[in-house]
Amino acid sequence: MTTFTVWKYDDAARADEAEGILRQAGREGLVEIHDTAVVSWPEGDARPTTHHGHEDTKKGTGWGALWGFVFGLLFFVPFIGAAAGAAIGGASKALNGLGIKESDLDQLRAQITQGTSALFAVTEGANLDRLGERVHGLGGHLVLTNLTDAEKKNLLEVVD
Repeated sequence: MTTFTVWKYDDAARADEAEGILRQAGREGLVEIHDTAVVSWPEGDARPTTHHGHEDTKKGTGWGALWGFVFGLLFFVPFIGAAAGAAIGGASKALNGLGIKESDLDQLRAQITQGTSALFAVTEGANLDRLGERVHGLGGHLVLTNLTDAEKKNLLEVVD
């Protein structure tokens, strides 16, 4: 099953570190990575920076468009004002098809703030025990996932 997760870190650079660990695990066959994106928001910066993992060129273009859409809704559209309300509503409906609700966007917007970072990952077939050993101690908090409650509990037990 393809898994979508968002991990928040209380350090502006930690998500980059986590992405590197995840990519290394992917090269070693511990997880299949469909794509990643990182949001980093250093203290004092007006807005966060984002970058997309670019897995393969063909799929990377599609994921890049999705990440740009999501990050635009999260961090840039809210500053436009009330006139953008209808656009936000329409965009939120489009994301519902992906399992991302408007309340999820609100939760992400509230948690990803100055001094933090987040790793957005789309993965499949993870060896949770071995992958958990790699990311243990990074201090990430699972903010959003499409996993069932039982799968989420198992993931958190391995990572924490």
